[in-house]
Amino acid sequence: MRPKRVHNFGTYFVSTQTWGRRPPFRVDELAKLLVSTLYDYRSRHSYLLHDFVVMPDHLHIIFTPRRITLERAMQLVKGGYSHSVGETGKASLEIWQPGFTDYRVRDHSDYLKHREYVHQNPVHAGLCAAPEVYPYSSANPAYELDEYVLVQRGAAALAG
Repeated sequence: MRPKRVHNFGTYFVSTQTWGRRPPFRVDELAKLLVSTLYDYRSRHSYLLHDFVVMPDHLHIIFTPRRITLERAMQLVKGGYSHSVGETGKASLEIWQPGFTDYRVRDHSDYLKHREYVHQNPVHAGLCAAPEVYPYSSANPAYELDEYVLVQRGAAALAG
């Protein structure tokens, strides 16, 4: 079992998968609802949202939690989405695999490497010819994002 974090310093690249790798996000309404959930918690200042891609059976996010731990930020995203789906009556089965994989972004070049991976994910999967045309990716110019700034350890990081 992973130890729980008590600090929230930094920006993370996070991946999480759907239950049994089922592809619920092939349904436009469900993919749009996940994007809406990401932006809902962004508007509540739970995190800074830098990049994301909603794939048919998984999600990649690059974000910076604010005043909460990474685990809490993911609980908001996954739990908030599951709750919203339940309200639509579209799915009654499990949506998410337990847990997630995370990587702390070290610097700007590391961020750019992960951003490129996020943007190219639908292209490599054959879902589109160019990242900017995929409708559920931050590469699409329709989305407003938060600028990536290297967060330093300390009290200033929690002030955001």
